[in-house]
Amino acid sequence: MTTPVRPGMSRAATFLFALAGGAAVGNLYWSQPILETIAAGFGTTASAAGLLVTVTQVGYAVGVFFLVPLGDVVDRKVMIPLLMLLAAVMLGLSALAPSLPVLLVTLALVGVSTVSGQLLAPLAGDLATDDQRGRVLGTVVSGVLLGILVARAVSGVVTDLVGWRALYAMVAAVMVVLAVTMRRFLPRLEPRARVGYGSLLASVPRTYVTSAAVRWLGLMGAAVMATFTLYWTGLTLLLSAEPFGFSTTRIGLLGLVGILGALAAQQVGRLHDRGLGVPAIGVGLVVATASFVIAGVAPGSIVAVVVSVALYSVGVQAVQVLLQARVLAVDPSARSRLNTVFVVGNFIGGTVGSALAGLLWGAGGWPVIMTAAGLLLLPALLIWAVQRRRAFAA
Repeated sequence: MTTPVRPGMSRAATFLFALAGGAAVGNLYWSQPILETIAAGFGTTASAAGLLVTVTQVGYAVGVFFLVPLGDVVDRKVMIPLLMLLAAVMLGLSALAPSLPVLLVTLALVGVSTVSGQLLAPLAGDLATDDQRGRVLGTVVSGVLLGILVARAVSGVVTDLVGWRALYAMVAAVMVVLAVTMRRFLPRLEPRARVGYGSLLASVPRTYVTSAAVRWLGLMGAAVMATFTLYWTGLTLLLSAEPFGFSTTRIGLLGLVGILGALAAQQVGRLHDRGLGVPAIGVGLVVATASFVIAGVAPGSIVAVVVSVALYSVGVQAVQVLLQARVLAVDPSARSRLNTVFVVGNFIGGTVGSALAGLLWGAGGWPVIMTAAGLLLLPALLIWAVQRRRAFAA
C-alpha cells in the first residue's frame, strides 16, 4: 500500500511519528534501571551487567553514523519499518538470552537497529510545510526524548511486576506493531539523486566542518546532553541513597515528573516557526541552570528535587527541540546527514556525562554533580551569547 504524499503533517501523523520515534529510542534505556535484577538472574555482578548499557550505546552510535545518512537517498517507507522489525527480532532474542554474553550481543544489535527514531525527525521535516515545521519537529523530537524518560521511568516498575524477560518480550511486540503501522502509513517520496555510499558518509563530517551553524549547534547539543545523562544518572544515585532510600519503582515514578515537564516543553517548536527559536534557546538554558542551583543547595529536600526535575525537564527539552529544529533547517536536502551530525554529538556528550556521574558522586555527592552540570552547560550558554547574532542569525 502506497500512501499519497499530501502537503503538510496532520496532528495524527505528527503524533504517530513522535510515538514511533520515542518507542525506538526508548529501547536503548530499558536495561539501565534494572541492571542489578539482570545481574542476579545470570549470577554475575552489577558492574559486569553495566556493560549492557555500554554495548547498547556503542551499537546505537554505529547505527546512527552508518545507517541514518541513508535517509537522504533511500526510500524511508521501506527502511524505517525494516529497521523496526530488526529491532523487534533483537529485542525478542534478548528476552530469550541464556547468558550475559549472548545478551550483550543482542542488545548491541538492538542499538544498531533502533536508529529508526532518528530517521523519523528528518522525514517529518521533509513532509511538514514551512509554517508548521517547527511545531511538527518539536513534537517529534519531544517524542524521542520522552522515549528515554518513559523507558527509565517504567522499566523498573514493569520488571518488578513481570520480570525483565517479559519486559523485553512486550517491547518487541510493540515494535512489530509499529513496524506494520509505519509501513502502511508512511508515504513514498520522490526518488532523490543517487549518491555513492562512501560519498554519503564522507559528506557527514564535511557538513560539520563547512557549516558554522551546524558546528556551533552541535557543540551546544553535546553540552546539553552531557548534563542530561549526568543529571539523571546522578538523580538515581541520590534517591537510592540516604536520606531517601527509594526503591527502583519509586525512582521510576519520580521520573514521571520529568515526563510531565517534557510534555510542557513540546510546543516550543512553534517558537521556531515564529522566528523566536534563538532567544527561546537562551531562556531554556537559563531555566536548566536554575534547576541545578535549586537541587544543589537543598540535596536533602524532596521538594527541591521535584522542583528541580520539573524545571530541568522543561528547560533542557525546549533547548534540544529548538537546537535540532534549527540544525535540520540548514539544508533541506541533507536533513538525515545533518541529524547524524547532531545525534553523534549528543551521543559523545551523553557518554561524557554518564562517565562523570559515578566519579563525581564519589568525590562529593549530589552538590558536586550539580556544580559540574552547571559547568558543562556553561559552554552552551557562551556559544549562544556569542553566536546568536552571528552563525544563528541566518
